[in-house]
Amino acid sequence: MLQKILNKIFRDDSDSIVNKNRRSLVGRLLAGSGLLAVGSNVMASGSADSKDQDAELRFPGDAPDNRVVYQFNNPDETYHKAVLFSVGALVRKYGDNVKIVVVAIGPGIHILAKTPKRPVTKEIRERVSSLEQYGVEFHACGNTMKSLGWTMDDMLPFIKYVEVGAADLMELQAEGYSYISW
Repeated sequence: MLQKILNKIFRDDSDSIVNKNRRSLVGRLLAGSGLLAVGSNVMASGSADSKDQDAELRFPGDAPDNRVVYQFNNPDETYHKAVLFSVGALVRKYGDNVKIVVVAIGPGIHILAKTPKRPVTKEIRERVSSLEQYGVEFHACGNTMKSLGWTMDDMLPFIKYVEVGAADLMELQAEGYSYISW
């Protein structure tokens, strides 16, 4: 069908101005459509920009490509800031394409308590709450809670109780989480 149309447009039996203009117009249209096809192939070929855009095109509920578990086991404020900054950096870099779990054990568990028995600054408490809003999970070691006489009522409302923090770290690694310890 296309061949018939092209033959009719480009037939040589008439050199009238109308036919010359028609041939010129069709030629430009075909050339333009060729540029569009080339442009779409370049975009689909995977330039760095299109790869970045593809990384952002995720559907809600898609499993993330990246999974990380942090061990949080120190009461020091500098340690708190460093680990939570690292967690935030991953959230900024990967957005919803990363699943992050922070397992608080031993003296690190105080960041998850409503009323910590060790110093936890307001800034740290705000960072923890903010990271939770971005999907970061915080797990509290049940053994540590028990040793402090704490129950779930003593903990922030969004934390997840795990019976043994060390076991949680091991199980998450077995599920493919990358382990980060400070």
